Amino acid sequence: MSGKQATVIIPNYNGLQFLGVCVDALERQTCRDFEILVVDNGSTDGSVEWLKAQGIPAIFLDRNTGFSGAVNAGIRAVSTPYVLLLNNDTEAAPEFVEELLASIRRSKRIFAVTAKMIQMYHRELMDDAGDMFCLMGWAYQRGVGRSSRGYNREREVFSACAGAAIYRREAFDEIGLFDEKHFAYLEDMDVSYRAKIYGYHIRYCPGAVVYHVGSGTSGSKYNAFKVRLAARNSLYVDYKNMPWPQLLANALPIAAGVAVKYGFFKKMGYEKEFLAGVKEGLSTLSSCRRVAYRREHLGNYLSIQWELTAGAFLYVYEFFRRQSGKILKN
Repeated sequence: MSGKQATVIIPNYNGLQFLGVCVDALERQTCRDFEILVVDNGSTDGSVEWLKAQGIPAIFLDRNTGFSGAVNAGIRAVSTPYVLLLNNDTEAAPEFVEELLASIRRSKRIFAVTAKMIQMYHRELMDDAGDMFCLMGWAYQRGVGRSSRGYNREREVFSACAGAAIYRREAFDEIGLFDEKHFAYLEDMDVSYRAKIYGYHIRYCPGAVVYHVGSGTSGSKYNAFKVRLAARNSLYVDYKNMPWPQLLANALPIAAGVAVKYGFFKKMGYEKEFLAGVKEGLSTLSSCRRVAYRREHLGNYLSIQWELTAGAFLYVYEFFRRQSGKILKN
């Protein structure tokens, strides 16, 4: 054992163009109480050769196992008390690791702490201030597209964005790892939801700043692959984590959410991919492993239901704030 407190796990798939910036930023951290571990998902762009030449500790998988498979391989391989998941298309500010470690150490009931993610090429704009979930079954990035001068208050959020977040490793022994059935997208929402059921907290730490390209692996914010998987995985998140009474109570908002999303993606030309994802999700729900209901978790379920309701109002509020901002600029 190295005695380090954290391992920074960087999943990589054909991300050679980003790795140098990502690793160099970690070398400039004010806190050195961490190790680096890259998990390569069968890259063919020279990433493997570069990692070996640089002597960076890495696990080399022979195929693309998706984000979930890669980070799980990393988590299983390390023994540090904390694991810090970091996308390859990021540049961490010098205090990044120090701030996340300080935040998660404040309570043993904190499962994860998410960073303040700012857009790499538009540093005046936020990328993510913690992820939220709402009654309609929508996951969304808090603060996306708004001024990066804001969002400076530490607070509870629904989910950590696994693109830049620290996790308490021993908690995975209790709640399970990232669901590899997701492959990619919403696996971080799913594991955070599960942690909340078990009574853990998810925090947002504004002092941990990281700059993020966004969609560095998939190539764009919206594409056929991403739309299909996100549509499928959003159904998985609800089905796995909600007990039947909660699912029934939220059935109408969830159905409305699917309908609105369909309209949105139809305008973008991705309606076939969206419907394919929904169809795949519905046909494979029975293969998902649901979180077993426990009576002692009832208070947590009620708290989550309140968060889902508040999340819907927050989504509407931030949506109209972004739209009004666009109108003022024009």
